Amino acid sequence: MNRLPTIFAAGGAHIDRRGQVSGVYAPAASNPGTMKEDIGGGVFNALRMAVRRGMGGALLSVRGGDSAGETVARAIAQAGIEDHSVVFLDRATPSYTAILDNAGELIVGFADMGLYDLALPRQMRRAKLRDAVAAADAVLADANLPTDALERLMDLAGGKPVFAIAISPAKVVRLAPLVKRLKLLFMNRREAVALAGAPADTPMPGLLAALRGAGLPGGIVTDGSEPVAGFDADGGFTVTPPAPRRIADVTGAGDALAGATVAAMMRGLGLRDALREGVAAATLAIESPDAAPRFDAEAFEAALALVPQAREVA
Repeated sequence: MNRLPTIFAAGGAHIDRRGQVSGVYAPAASNPGTMKEDIGGGVFNALRMAVRRGMGGALLSVRGGDSAGETVARAIAQAGIEDHSVVFLDRATPSYTAILDNAGELIVGFADMGLYDLALPRQMRRAKLRDAVAAADAVLADANLPTDALERLMDLAGGKPVFAIAISPAKVVRLAPLVKRLKLLFMNRREAVALAGAPADTPMPGLLAALRGAGLPGGIVTDGSEPVAGFDADGGFTVTPPAPRRIADVTGAGDALAGATVAAMMRGLGLRDALREGVAAATLAIESPDAAPRFDAEAFEAALALVPQAREVA
């Protein structure tokens, strides 16, 4: 039996709460709506998608010794991912709460993730971790890891490709000293602006140029429903996402894009073709109420058929 290419991932795997306003959002007022709880985390969502797209997966995260932590552990096992996470019995499991408007767009997100800053750096020195990274074909990290933990993980990766997810404008700057060591960084526009130190209204070609100037070898920048922009050593390009049939929840769409793109690259596709698969996965995520959308091969191929070919840009 052929061995599946394996991705070792490190970063967020936590409780993900999403509240959605039923009517028109009224600031500074009580808004009727619904609240849903799921298991999320940037790197976990992306790894789940990569596993669904044919990769093997191993994960390092940290969680508390509470019922939420047990729920996270079950979700990792159900996804078929090897779990190298550490449990801190006296701590609460990290969580992320998103409040969405009635169209599914984010109003505000609240991250209670201090345990990552406290505990993840120490886990990078475990002997078993070195063995797990050595057994993988690529590494995927998110910026829930502090800079020293990210640096240690890259050291362990050696010459393996390292992919990263920006997480937020506040956290992406943790990657700034390390961008030259990345294969590819996934960002939204606000995160790209924060990393590049560029004005918020910088046109996309200028933003890509600023990211290149910062030393990043390759990057993907999403911008809502606008074309997804990317660049690598061969230049810049865009892929236009198809209009979703419905918008159920935008949470996790960027993670789905990252996971499917990385999986496609691990199968040997170039970045432009791989990003088309990422855009298809993101579309399925937007149409699904779940943080990790469920689909079969036929549904994925149907979504991919709607994604146009990449267009080169100056």
